[in-house]
Amino acid sequence: MVGPNSSSPLPRAVSPVWLVLIGIASVQLGASVAKSIFDEIGPTTMVWLRLASSVLVLALVVRPRLRGRTRRDWAVVVAFGLSLGLMNWSIYQSFARIPLGVAVTIEFIGPLTLAVLGSRRARDLVWVVLAGVGVALLGFDGDDLTWAGVGFALLAGAAWAAYILLSAETGRHWEGVDGLVLASAVAALVLLPFAVGTGGGDLLDPRVLLIGAAVGLLSSVIPYSCELVALRSLRPAVFGILMSLEPAAAALAGIIVLGELLGAVQYVAVACVVLASIGATRSQRARVPVLD
Repeated sequence: MVGPNSSSPLPRAVSPVWLVLIGIASVQLGASVAKSIFDEIGPTTMVWLRLASSVLVLALVVRPRLRGRTRRDWAVVVAFGLSLGLMNWSIYQSFARIPLGVAVTIEFIGPLTLAVLGSRRARDLVWVVLAGVGVALLGFDGDDLTWAGVGFALLAGAAWAAYILLSAETGRHWEGVDGLVLASAVAALVLLPFAVGTGGGDLLDPRVLLIGAAVGLLSSVIPYSCELVALRSLRPAVFGILMSLEPAAAALAGIIVLGELLGAVQYVAVACVVLASIGATRSQRARVPVLD
């Protein structure tokens, strides 16, 4: 992550589309690496290590300005941090119980619903129906599903929707990415006692700390940096469409890294949610005029 006035370490020759795709791949690779060692490091401890390591890296680069802030500024960033922490904690809990691709597909219902709720056109409900069909299809081939796993994924989706709303509000109160760095710190502080309680002495193991740092780099630092640079030249609507590939990327990472082969019906379900998200994003682009 880099400050708004700093030079990016990423090559300018790299297309912003490729930067977003690199960020998506990095997030899902980090998630699959984290899940692969849940038997050694519990999901709560792992998500804390991810947040803490990313905060350390980002704070060194960004160095947010803290003086002269109002109570409203701090209230917004704390709420943003709570949504960030809940989103990460609940999706990792879901990863521990159901396949990666399925968890991210269900989680995506949150931001998709938020996008459609902003529409006043009845025909946009088709995207809700398509996403609902996708989620329903998951249940037809759901031998590897659990109620707890699905519930945590839905909770993560709700937290993701709150994260999107609070991210916009944070951007109005904090410059650059200062708010994101501080929100990540809030999330890490809230999860700290739970991570210590479940991780215990593992948090003193250099190997565990190294793995946590790697997950933080893959799941936070690299994607945040890629997205920040990409959004300087990429239209928000195009960015939204690219982000719609997250469920498919998660399913692919689950196959390659974890050997999580989904059933044929589940792949169709993932495709339904991806198409619904792309449709909702394109619909938003049609409603909002773009000023060149």
